[in-house]
Amino acid sequence: MNTLEQLRAGQLAGSRRLKLSCGLTAFPREIFDLAETLEILDLSGNALASLPADLPRLRKLRILFCSDNRFAELPEVLGQCTRLSMVGFRANRIRTVTDSALPSALRWLVLTDNQVGQLPPGIARCTQLQKLMLAGNCLQTLPCEMVACTRLELLRVAANRLTALPEWLFSLPRLAWLAYAGNPLGELHELAARTRAPIARIAWNTLQVGQPLGEGASGVIHQAQWRRGGASQDVAVKFFKGALTSDGLPQSEMDACLGAGAHPNLIPLLGKLGEHPAGADGLVMPLISPRFISLAAPPSLDSCTRDVYAADTRFALDTVLCLALGVVSAVRHLHAQGIVHGDLYAHNVLHDTHGEVLLGDFGAASFFAPEDIPRALALQRIEVRAFSCLLEELLERSSAPVGAADTWKGLADLHAACAQETTGGRPSFSEIEQILLALQT
Repeated sequence: MNTLEQLRAGQLAGSRRLKLSCGLTAFPREIFDLAETLEILDLSGNALASLPADLPRLRKLRILFCSDNRFAELPEVLGQCTRLSMVGFRANRIRTVTDSALPSALRWLVLTDNQVGQLPPGIARCTQLQKLMLAGNCLQTLPCEMVACTRLELLRVAANRLTALPEWLFSLPRLAWLAYAGNPLGELHELAARTRAPIARIAWNTLQVGQPLGEGASGVIHQAQWRRGGASQDVAVKFFKGALTSDGLPQSEMDACLGAGAHPNLIPLLGKLGEHPAGADGLVMPLISPRFISLAAPPSLDSCTRDVYAADTRFALDTVLCLALGVVSAVRHLHAQGIVHGDLYAHNVLHDTHGEVLLGDFGAASFFAPEDIPRALALQRIEVRAFSCLLEELLERSSAPVGAADTWKGLADLHAACAQETTGGRPSFSEIEQILLALQT
């Protein structure tokens, strides 16, 4: 965090990154002193309602965060910033987004938790767009012009007012991660999950909560002891951060956890937190053995939609097969329950370095009607694309041992089939599982 005093004193000269959060009501003109170097500007957590007309003077600016401010519209001056590729205006009061406000180089747009009623048709010009986060707005439709956004990979439209998903959405060649829960189109399915799988409520006073274990988009997970009678059990408690996450609603995540049921490659669920003194929502799960670690870290600002692996990460080829089979088995089970995971990423996969797998984090999960076969298949093919990305990352960090050239080629061919941009040509998860089993034997 920088200070306005540092900026005004010239102490930040030459900075490539600037973060100011100090109750600003106007854009500090001193920021233009960094015009020749500034690439990342974070003005989140202020009281700003506008940006200056000469913002393009920051000619190297490529990332701008203005979340938690008071903007009522996405500033049109953004469209004049030729290098601007990431724009984040979460939790403002934005109702209006015009064609002029969209930079031509846009790759990543975050408008989560606003009041946007419609997107402009000019979004079709954003041909580099990869990540579009719109959860918690007032959208009733998506513009058909978005079909031109052929590089779009991640779309979050949960907690809006959508009554249907447009047909063109399923033709987007690279779409891999889709979240749409909390819309009228899925209310019946979410309600059905709650009623068909009632969950135990675990009273707050039976839990002794300890240190945090990790944090994701939707909440923070703590280690805890669950006391029942004279016995106790090590558990993990996930506390949700608020009424809305970047992926959607906590209630939707809980519905998905309920609807998922039990599977060896899914993190089990013990119950829902009850009687919390502050009314906090939470889920209680068994404590996972420390031998399980995440496959990777979430995407960075630079990688945009792809996970970040440690530089020395390597996988034996048989481990790649085990990992892939475990993930595919879990996803097949979810699809059989009418659930798409929506966030099938390495950072949501826990493994024990020998191929044992647990898939977690249902924050982006959404429901569908399995009996609507064409729509069910279309949604599953989007998730197949996500699996192709995961398989590609595993193969990039592996190599074929002597005598395993056929297995390596089989996995490479499978990746190509899952990644193909003609969505209808991708294999189903059932077919993927059979291919992997054949390769394993």
